[in-house]
Amino acid sequence: MNPITCADIADAAEILELQKLAYQSEAAIYNDWSIPPLTETLDDVKRELVKITFLKVCDAGRIIGSVRVAINNGTGEIGRLIVHPDFQGRGIGSQLMLAVEAGFPAVKRFELFTGSKSVRNIWLYERLSYTIFDRKPLSDLVELVFMEKLRD
Repeated sequence: MNPITCADIADAAEILELQKLAYQSEAAIYNDWSIPPLTETLDDVKRELVKITFLKVCDAGRIIGSVRVAINNGTGEIGRLIVHPDFQGRGIGSQLMLAVEAGFPAVKRFELFTGSKSVRNIWLYERLSYTIFDRKPLSDLVELVFMEKLRD
């Protein structure tokens, strides 16, 4: 496994490009190409990068995975876990999630959301001990499932 490091502003364009590629499969599940990860702009990503932590993993000098985390009222809010389609199924997503948790040892609760039809994502998060605690509509086509992990 390649090392997981913090991303910086110079990585913004590459992360956005990977995000738009990685979320194509999600858009196809819901037949909705207007989901936020696909409409986010480079300026949006740059604004986020200076406010919250982005982790990345590279292979041969290119970013193949990334995840974001913001600490809000003691909760680690995890978002936009992405892995290049050519590298999926190799544990990179799990390693990024574990790196988030390891990077914030004082955080007792982590939260994330994914689409209710995103079976592979839900399976991954449940395997990492996340449990569903809420559901909310994002649009007429997409329902979000909110998941959390509590630590002692």
